[in-house]
Amino acid sequence: MKTAYLGLIGLIAAERVFEIFLSNRNLRWALAEGGREVGRGHFPAMVALHALFLPVCVLEVWLLDRSFTPAVGGPMLLLVALTMTLRYWAISTLGRRWNTRVVVLPGRPRICDGPYRFMRHPNYLAVVVEIAAVPLVFGAWWTALAFSTGNLLVLCTRLRVEEAALRAADESL
Repeated sequence: MKTAYLGLIGLIAAERVFEIFLSNRNLRWALAEGGREVGRGHFPAMVALHALFLPVCVLEVWLLDRSFTPAVGGPMLLLVALTMTLRYWAISTLGRRWNTRVVVLPGRPRICDGPYRFMRHPNYLAVVVEIAAVPLVFGAWWTALAFSTGNLLVLCTRLRVEEAALRAADESL
C-alpha cells in the first residue's frame, strides 16, 4: 500500500512540474503584455513550503510507519481528486493569465467566469484542502497539521497582496 501512496505523490509531483512550466510560460507572456509583478516578498516562503510538502508526506509515512485506513484515506483521496478538478477549472478559466505570481495586467478586467463566479480564490481553496488531504490519505497527520499551519501563514500574506493588487487594478479601469 505504501507503494501506491508513493505513486500518488509521484503523480502530484509530475503535476507540479507541469504547473511550474505553465506558470513560467504564462508569466513571460504577462510581463511581455505590460504586466507588473507585486508582492514578491512572500514568494520564497511559498515556494519552500510547496517544495518540502510532498517529500515530507513520504518521510512521515515511511519513518513513522503510517498506514492506510480506508475510513479516512478513501474520503481524502476523493478530496484530492476534487481539489485537482477545482484547480484545473480555475487554471483553464484564467488561461494565459494564470501563474504562481501576483501579476497585474493593466487595463484588463478581472475574470469572473468559471469557478470565479462562485468564489474569489478557487485555486487557494483547492490548495488548502489538498495540503490537508494528501498527507491524510496515508495517515500522515503531523504533515497535514504542520503544512496546513504554514500554508495558512503564507496564504494570509498572499491574499492581502493579491486583494490589494486586484483593487488597484479595478480602480484603474
